[in-house]
Amino acid sequence: MTTEELIDRPVGFAAAEPADIAKVLGEDIIFGRLAPGARLTEDTLIARFNVTRHFVRQALAELERTGIVVREKNKGVAVRSLSPREVSQIYEVRELLQRQAALRIPLPAPAAVIEHLERLHAEYGEHLRVRNFSGVHEANDAFHLTMFAACGNPYLVDSIKHYMWLSLPVRAKKTADYAHAQASERDHFMIIQLLKGTDSWALAQLCVDHLQGAKNDYLRKLSEAPSGH
Repeated sequence: MTTEELIDRPVGFAAAEPADIAKVLGEDIIFGRLAPGARLTEDTLIARFNVTRHFVRQALAELERTGIVVREKNKGVAVRSLSPREVSQIYEVRELLQRQAALRIPLPAPAAVIEHLERLHAEYGEHLRVRNFSGVHEANDAFHLTMFAACGNPYLVDSIKHYMWLSLPVRAKKTADYAHAQASERDHFMIIQLLKGTDSWALAQLCVDHLQGAKNDYLRKLSEAPSGH
């Protein structure tokens, strides 16, 4: 779907603020409505959201800051398109960050952390059963950021969050895949059980293994794509 075809999509609120615009565009990217490489023209976005150019530029700047769009000289802003090398490098960093954060979580984890994660796990399952994949995505990210926050290092957590955003073009390929979401749900259950125990290394390895499905699927599809695409 092109940016122009998205103009008539409801934004869900009467007066869009820059953060609202960035959120909607982020979801368009997450769910594949804006494909890697798609152009985000200011005039099209002004018409879609009925806001000023200043607001659109603020929203695009926020998306640039997270890394999911890029500004190219003389071309404007586009959804980031990742090469196999970039995917491998981004996920290498994600694995390093998430392993180290998991190893720093005191085990057994505090009861409040476990309770919060169990609530998010239940929300994830509820959204999944009705195939509300927007809710699945939000519950998924909340689950992981809540867990990693237990490491006690907010700078490490901010770095994890940044690379989660950078990997959105990769994750988007699996966000609305029911079987993949079910596998993630099973991993989340195992993560909670490990947080109740004392094996930090098993927890850290599961946090790394959890990343592999979306990454490997994305790289496989890139390798199968016709030359020049």
